[in-house]
Amino acid sequence: MQYTPLDQVRSHYDAIVVGSGLGGLTCANRLAAAGHSVLLLEHHIQLGGLATWFKRGGHIFDVSLHGFPYGMVKTCKKYWGKAIRDSIVQLKHIVFDNPQFSLRTTFSKEDFIRILQERFGIRPEVVAEFFAAVDGMNFYDDRRLTTRELFARFFPGRSDVHRLLMEPITYANGSTLDEPAITYGIVFSNFMNRGVYTFEGGTDKLIGLMADELRAKGVDICTGAKVDRILVEQGRTTGVAVQGREIKTRAVVSNAGVTNTIDRLVGRDRFAADFLGRFGQVRVNNSSCQVYFGIRQGESIPDIGDLLFTSTAAEFSSEEMRRMDTGSRTFSLYYPKTRPQNPPDHTIVASMNADYDDWASLDQAAYREAKEAMVARCFADLERYLPGIRTKVDTVESATPRTFHRYTLHTKGTSFGTKFEGLDISRSLHKEIGGLFHVGSVGIIMSGWLGAINYGVIVANDVDGYLRG
Repeated sequence: MQYTPLDQVRSHYDAIVVGSGLGGLTCANRLAAAGHSVLLLEHHIQLGGLATWFKRGGHIFDVSLHGFPYGMVKTCKKYWGKAIRDSIVQLKHIVFDNPQFSLRTTFSKEDFIRILQERFGIRPEVVAEFFAAVDGMNFYDDRRLTTRELFARFFPGRSDVHRLLMEPITYANGSTLDEPAITYGIVFSNFMNRGVYTFEGGTDKLIGLMADELRAKGVDICTGAKVDRILVEQGRTTGVAVQGREIKTRAVVSNAGVTNTIDRLVGRDRFAADFLGRFGQVRVNNSSCQVYFGIRQGESIPDIGDLLFTSTAAEFSSEEMRRMDTGSRTFSLYYPKTRPQNPPDHTIVASMNADYDDWASLDQAAYREAKEAMVARCFADLERYLPGIRTKVDTVESATPRTFHRYTLHTKGTSFGTKFEGLDISRSLHKEIGGLFHVGSVGIIMSGWLGAINYGVIVANDVDGYLRG
């Protein structure tokens, strides 16, 4: 796809968006719809941030298209249009398989209620009280209650129930049992609305449609344009410096990660001491590892489920899930039904949570050996569900936190932005420097595809108000 060359963009825009993750794309879209001139700058050759894809061996592999809540239907219809909304389809077969239980679910609230009562023997009134509690949670609730304490209140001593309720959310945003219960409740309520959904046609189709809409609204898009710094004069943003050029603007929206924005693009010297004190408390969330399997053309695989949460660990542990030799992973299976193309293609993506520091210190030989061991573990796990799968695979690729850092520039290759305290920093950035805004995965509840898009809308409204003020 052809975009505007950097040397052909104008010298001034109403707003410049740095980074093209789903939050940045949505923010640019809304600002353009409000009548502002917008420039979108992306350091990579593709748009999308972590919502991306790549081609190997004749296959197209989706990096993060594993499943999102029903809320994406309403959000995309309202802010991105009918073509995108109509491509959202449900994944109806979600599988859990671990030493404590094995089951298949639609991942809807109704089905989870049935499973908790019939499979786990939880009394109906307890289940009802639990869902009422999480459904009623909001951002302003007491943050002292942890998810561990929430589970102990309703399901004491039931580590199997804790696993059922928590494991998918940890995969979705890196949260743990010891973080504020509201970060769990808000995300869980979204997912438990009406099941899990995906984008039919793949990430490349989605981002292509988004790019088409941006250009139709007059947004100038530049790829391969890494921003060196955000320009600040007298406490206000004045533009960006990119590849030897200075482009002026009244508002900069950074989709480059809140830690990158402050440390690298602006510089800590531009911020007040009390703000930096709060910023110093922000923890970066964990990263990910992935292994991609392409099935040889002409071969097929049986439908064993759309999304498999599989683990050999005795009980749920967010720490175990981040270990290099973890026995916990998800398998996302892309059948022709969810990625229609000709000829039909089957791909599988194994995803694992990971800590950047475990991988960053390895020399090249140790790094290569660790990646090979990871692939071997994923193959061994996959064989339990698809015997003989090795003979059908013609393409294998793998990614680690170092890979995610290389392509996204996220601090420590984080897949989910920051922990909860990062949201306040993100939301107050424009109060420290006029015209400087942040959008993207932050604070756990603003992570994932739906969180990023919704946050893009929120920030676009902030920027619109600033520009008109």
